[in-house]
Amino acid sequence: EVRLVESGGGSVQAGGSLRLACATSVLTNSGYSMGWFRQGPGLEREGVAVIDFAGITNYSDPVKGRFTISKDNSKNTLYLQMNSLKPEDTAMYYCAATPYVAATFLLKDSRRVRFWGQGTQVTVSS
Repeated sequence: EVRLVESGGGSVQAGGSLRLACATSVLTNSGYSMGWFRQGPGLEREGVAVIDFAGITNYSDPVKGRFTISKDNSKNTLYLQMNSLKPEDTAMYYCAATPYVAATFLLKDSRRVRFWGQGTQVTVSS
């Protein structure tokens, strides 16, 4: 059983920063691709940033240049550094893991995700 536990969400004003963390029971340097997805009110879940089993990263257009995904293999933890936050970034953010899916495909299709965390809420006020 793969466990993913997110932390670091909260409320922040526009222009602020947050760093999300996902503690995982899988080895982050194993064959798992991992990423962050989000779901805003009334919206479908969408990919935000992923890092695949080969270390390749991919970002959705709305967050490029503002968000950075990274992982600490010594801690088996995935991170999402979010800068220059906007009100439209408000959503529940989910950590995701799945074996051997390339970053390009994983970002665009949440159905490829095998394991999900419980989510952490990010609220950005204007």
